[in-house]
Amino acid sequence: MRVYVPLTLPGLAQAHKAGELGPGPLTAYAVTPALREWYVSDDIEELEYAALNRAASASLRLLAGDPAAARRRVVVAVDVADKDTAVDPDRGLDAGSLGEIRVAGPVPLAKAAAVHADADDAEADVAAAAAALGAADQGDDDAQFTVDGAEDHELLWFGVQEIPGLLA
Repeated sequence: MRVYVPLTLPGLAQAHKAGELGPGPLTAYAVTPALREWYVSDDIEELEYAALNRAASASLRLLAGDPAAARRRVVVAVDVADKDTAVDPDRGLDAGSLGEIRVAGPVPLAKAAAVHADADDAEADVAAAAAALGAADQGDDDAQFTVDGAEDHELLWFGVQEIPGLLA
């Protein structure tokens, strides 16, 4: 199963140094039954893109909680065995957790298929979105508009061998 693990650049640096994403359980995003129902599509590429975007939103939340981290969303796409993942049935109806899964233990970074990250030119919008996230969660429409501005930036694709360059 392809899963998308939200990180920050410091989190990616830690994973690169350790050689694994972890320790578990890891929160990740994948094509779950609830995501399929919400997205209403049978196109697996569209569904995986939706899961990637859910992980990008989770990365933004991680940034909001870490003011020292560079303002770039980071998502690592990893292939894991289905038996190592679980969906929390109690959160299935929560719109904020669509596609959310738990990966039981650490995942070797060698199993990563790719890293997705914001380009440098997204940093100002991502910083503003991270700062506005709390107000957006409270229903502030202007803050939600700012958060949505970060989502206008597509995450770039990087090969795992490019991680040192991303961290430089």
